[in-house]
Amino acid sequence: MFSVFPPRHSLLVAALGLVLTRLSCSSLSVPDIPHIAVYFGTKTRYEEVNPHLLRDLTAVNTSVLRPPANERCTPVHLTAIIRHGSRFPTAKNIRRIHKLSELVRTESFRSSAGSGSSADRLQELQSRWEMWYTEDMDGQLVMKGREDLRQLAKRLYGLFPSLLSEENLSRISLKSSSKHRCVSSVEAFQEGLRDAWRGQEVQYNHQVDDELMRFFERCRGYVEGVENNRTALLEVEKFKHGQEMDAVRRRIAEKLGLPHQRLTPELVEAAFFLCSYELSIKSLHSPWCFLFDESDAKVLEYKSDLKQYWKRSHGHVISSMSSCPLFHHVFRTLDKAGRPRRSTDAAPEPASILVGHAETLLPLLSLLGLYRDKTPPTASNYQSQHGRSFRTSRIVPYAANILFVLYDCQRGPRLQMLINESPVRFPGLEKEDAPLYREVRATYRHLLDGCDFERECEGRIIGRGPNIEL
Repeated sequence: MFSVFPPRHSLLVAALGLVLTRLSCSSLSVPDIPHIAVYFGTKTRYEEVNPHLLRDLTAVNTSVLRPPANERCTPVHLTAIIRHGSRFPTAKNIRRIHKLSELVRTESFRSSAGSGSSADRLQELQSRWEMWYTEDMDGQLVMKGREDLRQLAKRLYGLFPSLLSEENLSRISLKSSSKHRCVSSVEAFQEGLRDAWRGQEVQYNHQVDDELMRFFERCRGYVEGVENNRTALLEVEKFKHGQEMDAVRRRIAEKLGLPHQRLTPELVEAAFFLCSYELSIKSLHSPWCFLFDESDAKVLEYKSDLKQYWKRSHGHVISSMSSCPLFHHVFRTLDKAGRPRRSTDAAPEPASILVGHAETLLPLLSLLGLYRDKTPPTASNYQSQHGRSFRTSRIVPYAANILFVLYDCQRGPRLQMLINESPVRFPGLEKEDAPLYREVRATYRHLLDGCDFERECEGRIIGRGPNIEL
C-alpha cells in the first residue's frame, strides 16, 4: 500500500550522506534534504540560503567584496551583526510537540485494529519517530549551531584576513545577548577564528550587552504597543483561522486520519517545525516532512512571515525604531574607523562582532529600509504575495548576518553592506555596491539626527498603530 513516508532505510542513507559529505565536501553529493526546507522561516538552515555550503562549508567567495574597480581600496573595518546558530526548540514549542506526539500516539493505538492508508501512515510515523525533546533544552544552541558560527568565522577570516588577524585579537570587539544560545554562539565564533589562526587554546573575550542586542525588551513603546497589544498581530490571527490555513489543516488531518477539529493550527505548525528542527539539529529528513507538500509549506511560511512583519518589522513604526541604539552604535563605530587619525591616535577597532537574535536583525534591517514591499502582507492578500521580498527564510535563517565593510579608498571612505555573505545595495544608493561613506550618512541623516531611543520608546506610547506609510 502506498505511504507518504519513504522506506525506513532512507534516514540511514541521509545520515550516511551527511557523514560522507563532511569527509569530502567538495566532491560528493549533498545529503537528502526535504524539498520544503527553503520555507522554514526563522527556523531555516543557513545552508538553504547559501546552498554551495552544503558541499564546502569553508568556501570563500572574495568576489562579493566590491569596492570600485578603478580605485585602490583597502578594507579597514568590519562590523558584523550575527544571529545565533541552530538551536533546540523553545520550551513553548516543545510542549506543543509533546501534545502532537501524544495525539498521534493515541490515534495510532485506536487505529491499530483498523486498516487503510491513514491508519498505516499513523502507525508508520509512530514506529519510525520517538519523542526525544525535553523542556530543559529550551532554545539552547546545538552542536550544529556551534558549527554554524565556527565556519562563519573562518569564512569571514578568509574575506578579511588583515582585520580578523590574530595580531588584532585585543582590538576586536565581541558582544553578545545574555541568552545562552547567543553566548555559546559568540564563543563558537572565537573558536572558529582560533582554528583559522591555527591557535592552541581559546581564551574567550566577549561582553554581554542586552541594551544593545535585546533593545526591544527595553523599549516601552514597543512592549506596550506591539508585544503586549492583542490587536497588533490581528493580521496573523486572521490568517491563522483563514481559508488557506484551514485547507492545510484539513489536508494534514486527512493524511493522518484525524478529525480536523483535533488538529489545531498550532499542532499543524508543530509538525512543520518538527521537520525543520530535525533537519537543522540532526541533518535528518524527518518522517514529519512527508505530511507537507510545497503548497502547504508556502502557506506556513507566509503565516510565519506575517508574524515577523507585524511584530518585528515594517508593520509598526515602533518595531524598527526600537533598534535606534544598535543603529547608532554601528554608525559611531564606523565613524571612528573612518576618521582621519594623527600618528599619536590609538588605532580604531578593526572589527566589531555583535551576536543576537532574529529579533535583533529584523528591526535594524527594517530601519535601514530593506525588504519593504510596496504592498504589505495581510491575511487577505496571500495569493498576490508570492513574489514578496520580505521572506524570513531568506533574510534571517540561523546564523544570519549583516556585514558592514568600510574601505579606505582614493576618493574617501566607502561602505559596503552584505547580508548572509551576499552584496546588498543601500536603499537610495542602488548605483554602487560600495558608495562613499558620506553618501550613506547623508541618506540616513534623518535617523542619525532623529532616531532617539528615549523619545521613541518612552514618549508617544498611545497611538502606535500600523505603519501608515505602507
